[in-house]
Amino acid sequence: MSRKISIALVLAVLAGFMGYALWSIFLAPSGLPPEGFARGNGRVEADLVDVSTRLSGRVATIAVQEGDLVAADDVLAVMDTTELEAQKARAEAAVASAEAAVAVAQAGINKAKATLALAQTELARAEELSGRDVISKANYDIRRTEAQVAEASLAAAQAEAQAKERVVDADVANLQEIEARIADSTLHAPEAGRVLYRLAQPGEVLGSGGKVLTLVSLGNVYMEFFLPATAAPRVRLGDEARIVVDVMPDIAVPATVSFVAPQAQFTPKQVETIEERESLMFRVRVRIPQHLVEARLAQVKTGVRGVAWVRLVDPDGNLPDWPDGLTPPVAAVLPAPETGNSATETGQ
Repeated sequence: MSRKISIALVLAVLAGFMGYALWSIFLAPSGLPPEGFARGNGRVEADLVDVSTRLSGRVATIAVQEGDLVAADDVLAVMDTTELEAQKARAEAAVASAEAAVAVAQAGINKAKATLALAQTELARAEELSGRDVISKANYDIRRTEAQVAEASLAAAQAEAQAKERVVDADVANLQEIEARIADSTLHAPEAGRVLYRLAQPGEVLGSGGKVLTLVSLGNVYMEFFLPATAAPRVRLGDEARIVVDVMPDIAVPATVSFVAPQAQFTPKQVETIEERESLMFRVRVRIPQHLVEARLAQVKTGVRGVAWVRLVDPDGNLPDWPDGLTPPVAAVLPAPETGNSATETGQ
């Protein structure tokens, strides 16, 4: 019995040693990357979005707290619209008045058409009678002048109606502008994200462009790192990548190369080795697929440090296979999404 226990202990120690060796070769930050691979230190980042007012006004309500997770188009805050509502009522009255004026002008057109029709009928009769010398030429001239006056009156009525219609268009445009201002007074989330800061409180008066909230946008979650000039040209846009964060060193998160700097730059301060600081580096960004982010919004935390891995293209255009430590699909190894809406610390 003791011999079996000893053998089991030896096997467990060997398995642990092999696992550590695999981790140190492929994932440990201090180990050298294998041939055909490159890596860099970075942290999970996302864009910051300032939710601001378009118009000056007083903050009526703020519907979220710092740390809340929000979806696209969620209502975040509402500005006071009392004055705008009064302007809207006045604009609606102006539109109604202008439309009534158009109706009056249209009635004038109908009257002018009837007058013209009568004048043309009388002119035709006068022309016939004048040809038979039944009426004098003076009476004929009077009928012709009346017809011409009726035509001019109709043209004037039509022009007046068009002017009234343009007034309606102007009043409607003014009403739409006020309605747009009222709509802009409700601030919506541009995309899914987490509230990082509340920069205003209900009752505060803000100027145009005043910031109300800052969101960590989860529409573009990525990690940036730096590669030397010997490796960066062998990285292609759209290639697969892997992200291994420090808090979960046994999980490889799939990512995609979304940016490679077109020119080199001096290595940033966070690179600690003297050799790397003395060389020029290329900035590279790998992006986590959006469907993975959306499936686990409550788990996404920015500011978490880790290592990004990329594969390097060989002269024949081929890519090496991912080692075992970087191949597990994220859906199989990440814990199930959390329930609720708990706050998250960020490293921004």
